[in-house]
Amino acid sequence: MSATGAPGDAQGDADRDDPSGDLRSVLVTSVLNLEPLDEDLFRGRHYWVPTTQRLFGGQIVGQALVAAAKSVCEDVHVHSLHCYFVRAGDPKVPVLYHVERTRTGASFSVRSVKAVQHGQAIFICQASFQQMQPSPLQHQFSMPTVPPPEELLDHEALIDQYLRDPNLQEKYRVGLNRIAAQEVPIEIKLVNPPTLSQPQALEPKQMFWVRARGYIGEGDIKMHCCVAAYISDYAFLGTALLPHQSKYKVNFMVSLDHSMWFHAPFRADHWMLYECESPWAGGSRGLVHGRLWRKDGVLAVTCAQEGVIRLKPRVSASKL
Repeated sequence: MSATGAPGDAQGDADRDDPSGDLRSVLVTSVLNLEPLDEDLFRGRHYWVPTTQRLFGGQIVGQALVAAAKSVCEDVHVHSLHCYFVRAGDPKVPVLYHVERTRTGASFSVRSVKAVQHGQAIFICQASFQQMQPSPLQHQFSMPTVPPPEELLDHEALIDQYLRDPNLQEKYRVGLNRIAAQEVPIEIKLVNPPTLSQPQALEPKQMFWVRARGYIGEGDIKMHCCVAAYISDYAFLGTALLPHQSKYKVNFMVSLDHSMWFHAPFRADHWMLYECESPWAGGSRGLVHGRLWRKDGVLAVTCAQEGVIRLKPRVSASKL
C-alpha cells in the first residue's frame, strides 16, 4: 500500500488537491495528533464528545493506530487491526497509549496497543503492518450504484430541511438542533435520507458518502488509514437499529469490538462511499459489516463491529 496509488477525483474533491484553498484537517492537526511522552508511550486528547458523554470509539481506534504506526518503518503499512473496547472512556481526562512491539518481521510486523485511563485499560488493539508485494491474486465485489455526492444534500443542509418542516415533532427538533451544534470533523451525505414524521422499520442497511473535513493531501497513507479508522465508527452500529426503530428506542448502546482490513490506497479527504449492513442481531448484541469504496469503484477498506444494544419500547401518543 503506497501513497501514490489513490487517484484524485474529477469532481467534488478537486479543492482537496490545493491546500491553499482549504484548511488543514483538524483530524490531522488535533484529533489524531498524539503527544509523545516516552518511547512507545503517547497521550491523546479529545476533540468531539458524543451526547452520550462517552468517548467516541472512532477517536480511540484512530489514535491507537497513530501510536502503532509511529513504531514501524516508512515502507510498511497497516493491513488489518482488531480492537476491543473493555471499559467506558472518560471524556474529562486524556488517554495514554502504550505500544508493544510484538513482532517485527521481514514482511509483516505486529503492534499491540493498550489505551489507559485512571490506571486501567479502556481499550486494547492489535495492528498488523505489511511491506506490500505484487501478486496476481486479485478480485473484489462491485461497488453499489448510487447517486454521486455532488447530487446529495450535506448533513447540515439535510438537518435544515428537516427543521423547516412545520409538522416535525418537537422531540426530533430538539435532537436535530443538538446534532447541528456539534462540531464533527467529518462531512456526510446520506444516500437515502430517512423520513422523521413517523419512525419506520427499515432494512438493516444504509449508505452514505463521507470524507474528512479539510485538507490532508497525498503525503502519508498511514495517516489516511488512521482517519478512516476514525470515520469507520461513525453511525456504524446504528445500522442494526433500523429494522426496530418504529417499535423501540435506544436505552443503551456501546461498541464491544471493531476490526478493519485495508485493501487499496485512498485519500480520506476525498469522498468515499460507506456501505453498512447488519446481518444479525440478538441477545442484546448487534453485528455490523461495512465497506468503504473510492469514487472510482475500488474497494479500499472493509470493517466489522459488534456492540451491546439494549432497547425500550416506544410509547405511542394514544397511551400518553
